[in-house]
This record gives sequence, C-alpha cells and structure tokens, in this order.
Amino acid sequence: MCGIFAYINQGVPQERKQIIEMLINGLKRLEYRGYDSAGMAIDGDKELSDGTCECLLVKRSGKVKELEKSAHSQPLDYDKLMLSHIGIAHTRWATHGPPTEVNCHPHRSDATNEFAVIHNGIITNCRDLRILLESKGYAFESETDTETVAKLIKYMSDTMGYKATFRQLVEATVARLEGAFALIFKSRLFPGQAVATRRGSPLLIGVRVDEVNRRTSIPIMVDTPPCSPPSLRKNLGRHEGLHRSPSWENVLPQQDTKAEFFLASDASAIVEHTRRVLYLEDDDVALIDFGSLAIHRISHTSVNERPIMTLDYDMQEIMKGKFAHFMLKEIFEQPESVVNTMRGRVDFKNRSIRLGGVMDYVDVIRRARRLVFVACGTSFNAALAVRSFLEEASELPVIVDIASDFLDRACPLFRDDVCVFVSQSGETADTLSALRYCKSRGALLVGITNSVGSTISRETQCGIHINAGPEIGVASTKAYTSQIVSLVMFGSMLAQDRVSMQPRLESIIDDLSRLSDSIREVLDLDSQIRRYAEELYKETSLLVMGRGPSFANCLEGALKIKELTYMHSEAIAAGELKHGPLALVDSTMPIIMIIMRDRTFGKSQNALEQIVARGGRPIVICPKGERPSAAGIDLRTIEVPQLVDCLQNVITVLPLQMLSYHLACLRGHDVDCPRNLAKSVTVE
Repeated sequence: MCGIFAYINQGVPQERKQIIEMLINGLKRLEYRGYDSAGMAIDGDKELSDGTCECLLVKRSGKVKELEKSAHSQPLDYDKLMLSHIGIAHTRWATHGPPTEVNCHPHRSDATNEFAVIHNGIITNCRDLRILLESKGYAFESETDTETVAKLIKYMSDTMGYKATFRQLVEATVARLEGAFALIFKSRLFPGQAVATRRGSPLLIGVRVDEVNRRTSIPIMVDTPPCSPPSLRKNLGRHEGLHRSPSWENVLPQQDTKAEFFLASDASAIVEHTRRVLYLEDDDVALIDFGSLAIHRISHTSVNERPIMTLDYDMQEIMKGKFAHFMLKEIFEQPESVVNTMRGRVDFKNRSIRLGGVMDYVDVIRRARRLVFVACGTSFNAALAVRSFLEEASELPVIVDIASDFLDRACPLFRDDVCVFVSQSGETADTLSALRYCKSRGALLVGITNSVGSTISRETQCGIHINAGPEIGVASTKAYTSQIVSLVMFGSMLAQDRVSMQPRLESIIDDLSRLSDSIREVLDLDSQIRRYAEELYKETSLLVMGRGPSFANCLEGALKIKELTYMHSEAIAAGELKHGPLALVDSTMPIIMIIMRDRTFGKSQNALEQIVARGGRPIVICPKGERPSAAGIDLRTIEVPQLVDCLQNVITVLPLQMLSYHLACLRGHDVDCPRNLAKSVTVE
C-alpha cells in the first residue's frame, strides 16, 4: 500500500540535487500507492566520530510536494558531485499510526541512523518483536510496524558482531519477520551497499549497466546449509558457504563499471530511466555492492536465475498529458485500451478468438467441475459482470467470491476445480492468499491481471494479460472494462467448439469489432453527464439500481461514487426492491437506474414504475432511442448504444465513471488520490 523507490549510482557522477530530484520524481510516480506522508534517506556532508558519513533522514507528512520543499532546504552542498551514492525514498499509506512525521519512512535503527529502512506491506508479528526489543533496551519513536525492522537489524548487528556482512544481517532480520513486505535497507556502516528483499509485496530492480544490458538473466546464490541460523553464519566471509552458479563469475561487474540501479514497488517509477528490469521473488535478497548486483536466496529453489525483462510501455502512458487528472485520462483512453485487450486475440475476419496464455489448458478447463472466480473490489465486480455469460459458455457452475470472504469460509475445493484470480495489479494481498490456499488443494490456477511479472501472473499456471496499459488513478476505470472484455473472450473461447453457440459467438465478435466506436459515442455525452452531476453533488446519499448483468455495474458505480465523492452510495438489485430498499424511495432520494433491452427489461421496467409511483425521479441509463416509459413524468435519461448483453456493461459503466469523476471535482476532492485509499492493496 506504499510506494518505495531507491536510486544507486556507482561511477556515474551525479550532483546531490540531481539525486534528490530523481528520488522525488520516483515518489511522484508512486504517489497513487500512498500519499499521506513521504520521506527519504541520503548521505549528508558530515563525517561522524567513527569515520563514517552521516545518513540524513528527511521526512514530512502530507504529499510528496511537501517533502520536495524540505529536501531542497537542508544545510547541504547541493552541487556536490557524488560518484557513488545510495538514496532510498518512500511515500506512505498509513496502516500503523497516523500520518505524522515521526511515523514517516524511512525508519532508523538508532539516533545515529546506523540503518535506515523503507517498507511496503505489513509486519504481523510487530507487537511481539517490539516487546522483545524493548526488553533489551531498544527505544522506539513511532507507532509503526516498520520501526521494528529497523530496530531488529540493529539488534542483529549488535549481536552478530562486525564480521557479519550487510546481507547476512538482513537475512537474519527477515528470518524473524512475519507478514508481507518489500524492504530496502541503507546503512552508513556499509557505504556503497544496499540490500533489498521481499515476501508477498512487489519489488523490482531496474538496471542501467553496460554489462547487464548484454545479459538475459542473473544467477541465484543460495546459502549452504539452507536456513542456517545467524549463529552459524556470523563468522562466514563475504562469499563463504554459498552455492555458486557456474556463471557466477560473470554476474558481478568490476568495481570500476559505471552502473545505476533503480528499485521500486512499481515499474511506473523506473520506466523513464531504463526498460531493463528484473522482478524479485519471495525470499530473494538482492545485494548491490559498489556497482555489482547479486541475487541470493534465503531458502532453496528449483530456479537458478532471475530473468532480465524489457518493459513494453513508454513515458506517455504514465503522464497526464492534456487532462486535468489521471482518472479522466484513463476514462478517455478506453476506446484504445479495449482494442489493446483484443489485439492479436480476436480474428474478426474468421470470427474466432485465441488467447495464447490459456490455450494449452482449454481442454482441462472445459472438463472442470466448476469455475471459481476470486477477486476484490472492482475486479470482483468485473467477474460478476460476466458470470451469466461464463455459465452459458462453459456449461459449468460459476462461483464469484470476494477473496477475503472466500478465505474466511475456507471454501471447500477439489482438484478438478479451476480457480481464476482477477486483479488489476496482480499483487492484491487477499487474492494472493486465496491463490495460495487454492494451490495447496491442487486446483488449476488461472490469473487475469494488468501487470506483466506480477506475483499472480508468476504463481498461476496460465492466464490472460489484459493489456489495458498503466493505470495511475486510484479509482480503476479502463482496467475494469478491459477485464470484462478479457473474460468475455475467455468464455467465448471455451464455447468455440459448440455448434449451438456459433450464432451467439458471431454476434459477440461483431460487437467486439464496434466496441471502441460505441465507447467514443458514450464519452461524447460528457457535458450532459456533468449537468446531472451539478444537480447531484450537494446530495449526501445516492442509490444505483439494476438487474441481471447490470447489477455488477451498479456495484461498480456505487463503489466509484463512494471512493471519490465520500457520499453514501448503495447498489440495489432491482429484484430485491420490494424486500426492503423500497422504503428508502421518495421524492428527495437521488436514484440512478440501468435499464437495458435484455431478458430483464420487463422486470426492470416494473421496478421503475414502482419507484415513480412513490415520488422517485431517477436518472435512467437506457438504450439509444428506446427510452423506458413512466406514467406522468418526463424521465431524465442517458442514452447509450445497445450491444450484446455480455458486453453491455462495458458501455453502461462509462456514464457512472464520468458521473463519479464530475461529482468529486464539484465537491472539491482530490480525484486521483481519494482519502484512506491506495491503488494496490498489498496488505489484508
């Protein structure tokens, strides 16, 4: 839920002000992951009594711009040319303790800042560790779980002595942590070195090194024996007791190599510097030592290298351009993003669909006992939006579960179940926990994500990359519509060998071909939707009603309004109207209804009549040229193109996305950074 970024240069001269700007810009790219406080750790100008250079911590509550002001006003020589430097930076989404300066990251080990650490995730045994460390005389300053990591590595250093390497100290520390984390350590005791590790939270390394640019992978080193306690390792030399890959000697560039490394929780902070990245796996420990890079393992693994990948998107995709907010930009990118989702997968001429990521498993999926979809938030709504079509196409029972509830129930699973995990980031903590639960029971695992190299994409046997492009706004928009398109393609591919489904599939592919134009047609209604927002923005509550497949969009629309406007907003299944919600309806209650020309049309029309009879004056999203009738009133409508039912949600969600955006702007809220929320939910 936080953004972490580090920049390391060796042999590449950088002025201190350039290093600070690099750290600040990295945090700005990650601010959607957390924006209630920010901080950084850099080298200062003072030499301490032990001969080391001071580690300077700069921390501020509020947004990154507050940190930027403070970082440029320290008593430092900003023009100083630094041939070697390690800077770490963090933008926070508070989990333990309010967003005050003392709770900001980086956290320090002691008053002299021997060790500094930044953290994304949550340490679940922090209370036990804190009690232990306090009993040994270590004083805490903050209320955070992360400070226990900083104090714990100081304890390890004090206990293991001067012969322990920085990496060994980190390994000994991490061995005692429980929870999910990505950690980057800096120490004034180990100049020129940085150590990073992860378990359950994303972390990647961008490399800009001549030698690495010629490599396609980095070998892995594993401690021997595995999991040896610190007492057995503390007297080892720097590389003693390690299993060496045959190509180990080619891994570390010489110390005179010019090298730059960029570490981050998201590729969006790295792509402007380099496209060459490697993704750390759980229990990897990355050591950067004066321009060299080595990957170590805390535990054994059957894989003996980490591939170096090339990022496939450019800077324009993470810039706002002409738009006032990222969310607005991403709403208006949807005509292109859905095309990118279909690109190379839908053959419009031959009316066929091929999803390369799941092709080898299609027969297994068709023979499954049932399809179990697990997701959170918007991704859950996307799976729900396509559930009825997936049941029709697969002729299998389809379960759509919220990941947290799925785990709370310990849902029974069978080896012939197929479990599909839908996540925009591929790092959602609850969904990952559910994935590992399903994996332990032998089910086939399918991932649907927007992030190549994410944990879900790596831990599932097959999957679909939705190709929506980077999404920076916290409120998901284009990822939702691309998830729906991906799931429709998935269901269509499962049904392609059924003769009885051919007319249905042809109509779906025909509508996929005109989906982009239909989206543009709805986006042209932006000024009309803003006028409706001007009528509603002072309200305190709003109901969104629909039936059948449209109910998923009611959930998504209500969620967007809650996220961005802080209004109470509730999705109502129109079929349940008489079972309680009708009591809320009167002439003062704002209501939005979705009524499309599908098999639920007659019943939805009946719900509209009941609302109007009780004084309700809803805004109705309906098919173009087919306004529903309501006795005695002139309905306010938003008319959208009519598509085949399983794709209609891509169209009808657009007015709700735009309405939530305009409501938030009119109410004066930060659209891209709604309070209390972050983009990638990496803690449960």
